[in-house]
Amino acid sequence: MAEIHVLVVDDSADDAILIVRQLSRAGLVVTSTRADTAPGLQAALTERLPDVVISDYNMPGFRAEDALEQVRARDADIPFILVSGQVGEETAAALMRAGVRDFVLKDRLTRLGPAVQRELREAADRRQRRRAEAALRDSEERFRLLAEHAQDIIFRYRRIPEPAMEYLSPAVESVTGHRPEDFYADPELIFRLLEPEDRPIIEQSWGSPLPGTLTFRWRRSSGEVVWTEQRAVAITDAAGRPVAVEGILRDITERVTAEQERAGLERQLRQAERLDSLGQLAGGIAHDFNNLLAVIAGYADMLSEELAPEHPGRADLEGIKQAAGRGSGLTRQMLIFSRLEPSQPEVLDLNAVVADMQRLLSRTLGEDIEVATHLEPTLPAVAMDRSKLEQVLMNALVNSRAAMPSGGQLTIATGLAAAIAGATGQGDIPAVYLTITDTGCGMSAEVAARAFEPFYTTKGRGQGTGLGLATAYGAVTEAGGTISLESRVGYGTTLRVCLPVSATAVSPVSTVPAVRASGSGERILVVEDEQAVRDIVCRILTKAGYRVHSAADPQQALKMCLEESLIVDALLTDIIMPGMSGTQLAAELRNHRPELPVLFMSGYTNGPTPGGQQLPPDAPLIRKPFETDTLLGELHRLLAQSATRAGD
Repeated sequence: MAEIHVLVVDDSADDAILIVRQLSRAGLVVTSTRADTAPGLQAALTERLPDVVISDYNMPGFRAEDALEQVRARDADIPFILVSGQVGEETAAALMRAGVRDFVLKDRLTRLGPAVQRELREAADRRQRRRAEAALRDSEERFRLLAEHAQDIIFRYRRIPEPAMEYLSPAVESVTGHRPEDFYADPELIFRLLEPEDRPIIEQSWGSPLPGTLTFRWRRSSGEVVWTEQRAVAITDAAGRPVAVEGILRDITERVTAEQERAGLERQLRQAERLDSLGQLAGGIAHDFNNLLAVIAGYADMLSEELAPEHPGRADLEGIKQAAGRGSGLTRQMLIFSRLEPSQPEVLDLNAVVADMQRLLSRTLGEDIEVATHLEPTLPAVAMDRSKLEQVLMNALVNSRAAMPSGGQLTIATGLAAAIAGATGQGDIPAVYLTITDTGCGMSAEVAARAFEPFYTTKGRGQGTGLGLATAYGAVTEAGGTISLESRVGYGTTLRVCLPVSATAVSPVSTVPAVRASGSGERILVVEDEQAVRDIVCRILTKAGYRVHSAADPQQALKMCLEESLIVDALLTDIIMPGMSGTQLAAELRNHRPELPVLFMSGYTNGPTPGGQQLPPDAPLIRKPFETDTLLGELHRLLAQSATRAGD
């Protein structure tokens, strides 16, 4: 048994000895201190707090009430037992109310041992209870501080008997825009703030014995959507019914937004990879297809020269040449879409381009689309790549057609626009506008705001690339213009394009036939891996008065010039060929003859060639399929420039 320390407050040393002896007989291991005055009691309490105080009632100049007051001031849980000869009932009751734990008569000290043991046990219980209460208060305070300063929402929601929000941490205001008091006053508010699609999920979760982890959306009072993650547990009654749910709601908007952006970038990357593959495929197809068109156009030109003006077959030949021209336009559209075709700005009549595209797409638009045009007759010219302007028009008209599946009205208008900002130092530039207005389904503000984003489309899988308006935006911006969109759901859409006015007017079309350029026996080396193209080019040049040598590949051409010492006046070479590009061939030959005139021809080109070399600035390029006059004119001009330099 543990030793206890007893403080005896008694003016009689003999009585104090009897008290200690009685406690020892009761089986207690006791050490003791005696005090009989107020100062003595204070000193004893200061030196060592006792486990129990046993006090006489009446001492000279010192009473039990005084002793009790000093002890309780030090520790209210120390048992205070009164041992006296005789005390009135009234006095005893008053002392018990003041804090005396028991009262033992001096002639009945046998009760003292059990009384002390009982009071020691009760004192230990009181101390333990006080410690638990203090720990609980500390825990509650820590929880309060944690909940009030936590960024996560801590909640407890009661389901039965009546739904009520029992606790909600202050963080809810930063997430929802509503204070906790709003939710206490209106238990349904928390559900009304949820996105309608997510509300059934949460209501089911909070009524389930396994609420678990969920992700759902709130709508702030400002209208902004907030994503939150729930981690909750159910509180059940004795019958196992979920009566409440409590847990944590974490704002994960930034994480969800980052994941969405990452997913969007991954989709864009996949789209870009597919587009790159499409571009490679388009380049190969365009190269081969333009070679075929070059052969068709070349033979059509040669036959046209052989036939008399009144020959009935001339109309057929013109049809063949027009078809070849349209085929060339289609391949260029494909190359522009795949970004393999560099821009070729030219001065254009916007009204004429609109009229041509309207005729081209009239059947595509359908008979249920009523098309109206309001074109400003005195419209100034603009400078832009014609194919890209046509693509802007085509994308806009196709989009408008898709927005009017049951028919509608399409209006195309041009006119003078307010000046637009030019490049640095240029100031404002006069501009013209082009608008395409439909009466289709229109777009929401959210969709319209993203309409020019690459890869963004509202069409179903496989029905749109999301590149139409993005490509139009790039083409118009490249030309120094602006493009914008206005739309309302159910009222239709207007696409507005503003382009700067060109400083140069559209060149009038000459009605006087040009004189075809011809040669004077100059030696031309033709390098082309496609035999049909090589044959027709050689025939055209031979007929025009040139002496022609041909090679099927760059290696053969190098052998002819470097090993067989063939001297030529000009090199006419394709660019894309197996093993070595035309630019590499030209560079190799110019290492030996720096002044050698070079004329390139190609089905397509986009900056650096496969050999990694740029086109030389003094070597022009003609694109297949080309007109006979174009080929002969460029070659004649090139030879004339070379002769001029040689004369200088």
